[in-house]
Amino acid sequence: MSSKESPETGPRPVSGKEEGGKTIRIYVMGRAYEVPEGLTILKALEYAGFRLTRGVGCRGGFCGACAVMYRMPGEYKLRTALACQTLARDGMHLVFIPYAPMKKPRYDIEKLRPDAGSVIAIFPEVTRCLACNACTKACPQGLQVMDAIQAIIRGDIAAAANLAFDCIGCGLCSIRCPAEIRHVYVFQLVRRLYGKYMLPKAKHVEERIKEIEAGKYDEEMEKLMKLSLEELKRLYMSRDIEKA
Repeated sequence: MSSKESPETGPRPVSGKEEGGKTIRIYVMGRAYEVPEGLTILKALEYAGFRLTRGVGCRGGFCGACAVMYRMPGEYKLRTALACQTLARDGMHLVFIPYAPMKKPRYDIEKLRPDAGSVIAIFPEVTRCLACNACTKACPQGLQVMDAIQAIIRGDIAAAANLAFDCIGCGLCSIRCPAEIRHVYVFQLVRRLYGKYMLPKAKHVEERIKEIEAGKYDEEMEKLMKLSLEELKRLYMSRDIEKA
């Protein structure tokens, strides 16, 4: 996450109580700011005057872009979190994490097999896993990260893919990993292997693809392309929605 001071106001340093409500004191890169109680870390930073230029994405806890690290008063432990999902707390010391630098591997999925050998050949650091569980403790999603890595070592690609299914790629686990495992890319690979080679194919999807390739929907698409934005909105809002 990176930030710039707002050109209009600049960050608001400690200046006493805000009017109309309780405030808390947070520290950003060692500097103190007072912000209203009840804000997420992300909103607290923006309230303090930081104009966030990177490290902000969906704001809903799905993209993993707003990873931060913090420490509370009297604690030695360095905690990790997503700024958009974690409430700012009084006395919190925050540091930005621009990104977790990891070399992205290149591979041809067509030449790989869904087994431990394929994964370890690309990510040999997986075999250095100490089973310390630091990765799991760092995960803001509460995923069993270490268990997924151990499943890969055992050759259980299906288990690893399912354990890592909700990984949002924030990289906090890799930052804490003493074995320097690139979890984001490891889990991306096992999910791809599982989806291509192990997950049963959906017949209705294959049938629909054949229909698209045969041109069954070309005429309908041409009609849609000619509609105005307002017409498309009306069509979308009046569509039949399948009931759960």
